[in-house]
Amino acid sequence: MTDVGLTAMPSQGLIGGSMIGLASALMLLALGRIAGVSGMAARASRLAADGAPWSWAMAFVVGLPLGAALIAAVVGPVQTHFPSSPAILIVGGLVVGFGTRLGNGCTSGHGVCGLSRGSLRSIVATAIFTAAGIATVGLMHLLGVMA
Repeated sequence: MTDVGLTAMPSQGLIGGSMIGLASALMLLALGRIAGVSGMAARASRLAADGAPWSWAMAFVVGLPLGAALIAAVVGPVQTHFPSSPAILIVGGLVVGFGTRLGNGCTSGHGVCGLSRGSLRSIVATAIFTAAGIATVGLMHLLGVMA
């Protein structure tokens, strides 16, 4: 059994989730654009020719770490735990990037923006990545990788 219940912070999760939803709604209402992170990253890096204007995409991508830095400066640093191998992080990042391009969006884009718009593609994508996540955790427990 894990101690996730001992370290969970539901009020912070509620506040953060509300902020993500509000920002997504504002971007859709004010600009008519979906705030999918992978689409913005692809546009900012010029991997995608369509979507938000390049300047908006760059502002979005640059604003993500700046926003995190601002929050860390106000409330203190957030503890994170990553695998010690940079190779694992790089391979994982590339696989996630490939999956987002293959799935026409990332989990945040489909889960937050697509579901709220009732997109059938996002409903299917969200169901598939949720099921895959559950299966992966189950398999890792069976293999003894996770306690």
